[in-house]
Parts: sequence; C-alpha cells; structure tokens
Amino acid sequence: MAVLLTGCSASDWERNLRFGWPTGATRQGTEMRVLWTWTGVTALALGIVVWGLIFWCCIRYRAGKRAEDYLPRQTKYNFWIELICFTFPFLVIAGLFYRTVVVEDNVDHLSKHPDVQVQVDAFKWNWQFEYHGYQGADGQQHSTVYPNAKDVADAAGNTQDRGNVTVTKQTCDEASSNGSYNCGSTVGANNASGALYLSTVGSQNEVPVLVIPVGRTVRFVEHSEDVIHSFWVPDFLFKRDVIPYGTASTARDNQFEITPTHEGSFVGRCAELCGTYHSQMNFEVRVVSEPTFEKYLTALQKIGPTAPNRQSRALTAAGMAPYATTTYPLQSSLTTRSQSLRPTGE
Repeated sequence: MAVLLTGCSASDWERNLRFGWPTGATRQGTEMRVLWTWTGVTALALGIVVWGLIFWCCIRYRAGKRAEDYLPRQTKYNFWIELICFTFPFLVIAGLFYRTVVVEDNVDHLSKHPDVQVQVDAFKWNWQFEYHGYQGADGQQHSTVYPNAKDVADAAGNTQDRGNVTVTKQTCDEASSNGSYNCGSTVGANNASGALYLSTVGSQNEVPVLVIPVGRTVRFVEHSEDVIHSFWVPDFLFKRDVIPYGTASTARDNQFEITPTHEGSFVGRCAELCGTYHSQMNFEVRVVSEPTFEKYLTALQKIGPTAPNRQSRALTAAGMAPYATTTYPLQSSLTTRSQSLRPTGE
C-alpha cells in the first residue's frame, strides 16, 4: 500500500475520490468537484469517529454477569462535554458552509472583460448562438460581425429596416399534418447598434453546434423568444433557466461564465419542459484550440449570414466534423411508435 501511494499526487487523489460526482470539463466544475470530494472526506472522518465510539461502547460495556459491569457511569450537566458536543459540530458545519459559499460565488462570478461572449437564443424548439465578442490570448479584439450587414431589430424590439438584410427573426411554425416543424433562417443580434453578429442556428434536420476556445473565459447571455427554457451541458455540471421577458433587450437576461479546461465535444440539452418537442431541443458544444476557433469565426464571416448551411460549411473549413457528433435530430412525427435512431452515414 505504501509503495502504491507514492505514485499518487494530491490532484490524483482529488480526481479519483469523486464519490459519484462527475469529473467536469470546466474550471468551475472542477471547483465543485473538489468541494464535493472534501465534503465526502470530512463526512467519512466524522463517521469513523462516531463508528469508533459506538463499537468501543459495544465492546467495553457489553453484557456481563452483573448490571453494574456493563452500565457506564451516567453524566449530566457536564459543562466541558456539552461544550465539546456543541462546538465541534458547529465548527464542522461552519467550515463546510464557508467553502460552499466561496465555491458558489466563484461559479456565479462574472468577470469585467470575458474573453468570449455568446448570446444563447432559445426558441421552440431549437437554439441559436450569436458571437457578441472575442478577445484573443494576445489581447487583440477580433471582429465577430458580418461586414456590411445590419440587424433588423434594435434592443427595444423595433423591427424597422436597419440595413439591407431582410431576413426576419427566428420563427418556428408547427405543421398541421404529421407533427413536424420547419424553422426559417435567422440573423438576429438584438443590439441597438444594428450590427449583425456571427451566428449559427439549428433546424429540424441539423443540430446547432456552439464552438468555443479551450482555456478562455466564455460568458453566456441567455435569451428566450417564447417560453422558459434551460441551457444545460451535463459535462459542465451547470445549468441555468432561460427566462422570457417579452422584449428583444437582454438587460434582464440570465448570464453566467465558464472556463473549459480541455478540448472535446459535449452534448447540451434543454432542461426545462417547454412543449411538444422539448426532448428534441439538443445542441452540441465543441471546445477547440484557439487557432481552430479563429478559423471557425473567419469562415462564418466569409460564408455570410443568409447561407442556410453556414454552420456545416464553417465547421468543415475549420477542420472539424460538419455535423454534431454527440447527438442528432430526432424524429418529430407524433405518429412514430419506435425509438429514434442515428441517421445512416452520420
């Protein structure tokens, strides 16, 4: 045992002693996992003390020939015993509460200047991702707008023409016959300047993919177009409701930040029952290197806002798989009585 333990570092212990808690793919998730680990260790340590006292009493005061052989001396109104029994649990609870507050504050912290800002637009029943800002590791601000294009709505939701773009906001209309739905292309940015931000949007046949750089602080601004949704990536160990306020302004919208720690593709879901096709409201988050992320944004700019397949083309141009790999569009027909299967060839 001693030889085996010499090969373990403190980080190894924290990573392996998870007590059922997922590892997490973000810095915030790691902080929560470490809190969970040491809360479990504290509980085990207290359990050992309590179990030890119980077993000691069972052995020391086990039944003998006479009652006085196994009945311990009764003590009451003992100040020191009562002080210890009150102070020790209080210190343990206070310590756990303090660490919980610290971690919760870190998870909810919003930095003044995040590296990447993404507006998450939720609608029945899909997602749109708009890149509202990106500062590279070198401190340089990168353009995240489509050149020579204007949004069609301002922050107050006014829909007067703000440029040559005539595509309207994302709408999703249910069909009457087979229960399927068709979503039109969208170019919304919801900003007073009228700048048209780089964006991708999902459809019935294509899962939306959100690409973010590894090791950079990413802020999400959640905006709902209709009802309450919830943005949830299980591997981030975090979810937050997307609340509708009936306006194009994002001033009151929920926000949070994450810092991904390693590259990979992670499935995302809506965690709030939002209607008929709630179960199909999936998306994918791809954490990539910064050069790959910059290639992706550059490709989105070149392709333009009106191309219906701009997402898959930009992913291909950046050297990534053109479609989501962690989830896939589900069968939307209400008459289907079999499970949804991954489309052939994907």
